[in-house]
Amino acid sequence: MLAAERRDHLLKLLARDGKIVARSVAVDLGISEDSVRRDLRDLAAEGLCQRVYGGALPVSPAIADYAARQAVTPEGKRAVAATAAALVRPGSAVILDGGTTALAVARALPPDLDCTVITHSPTVAVALLDHPTAEVFLLGGRLFKHSAVACGAAAIEAAQKISADLCLIGVTGVHPEAGLTTGDAEEAAMKRALSARAADTYILASSEKIGTASRYLVLPWEDVSGLITDAAADHAVVEQLATAGVHILTAG
Repeated sequence: MLAAERRDHLLKLLARDGKIVARSVAVDLGISEDSVRRDLRDLAAEGLCQRVYGGALPVSPAIADYAARQAVTPEGKRAVAATAAALVRPGSAVILDGGTTALAVARALPPDLDCTVITHSPTVAVALLDHPTAEVFLLGGRLFKHSAVACGAAAIEAAQKISADLCLIGVTGVHPEAGLTTGDAEEAAMKRALSARAADTYILASSEKIGTASRYLVLPWEDVSGLITDAAADHAVVEQLATAGVHILTAG
């Protein structure tokens, strides 16, 4: 089989099965695992898959820059945001992550809601200027422009001094095996620091992120209270997560 044919075969497997197991592909095609791994490296370099131990997973489309991500599934993000906003109770404190879905959550909060919002996102903080009864605490640090959030040592140190009832975290990848992932190591560390300061953590994930993976683990499934997604309840990955005991809140 020519290299171009192997490439097409791998992409079809990824679309059909949601993953590639290098050993199985090597056996099926009668080639070495090294050849499969080389093909996967090439596909990953083109942004067509996310390599993991033993093979590859679909790459998340949510790794584009902040401006581009605002145009990705806006209806789904609004649905997720509305469900997430309903979890914020009057008088409570909520840690709100950055990113486009978190920004939609800020906009979905009732204007008269009396609550405290703690965020490391300047865009989220600005979106709450028109919420007169919402107290806003903005955590500072080095600005990670890809997601328009503060990250790094200073931001993590600031996060360690707060506490909240609820934490709403965005990720770029949601996968039963790879867990909850994102594309930057410092951003992943910041998300973990925020989650650790809340009684409950819910993951915000519009449908395009379901079944995909990015490079850095944010949290394992056992560390979250639930997943909020607009993906259908009968989506294969959603069903797999529900069977594994993940609490799913279906938006929309």
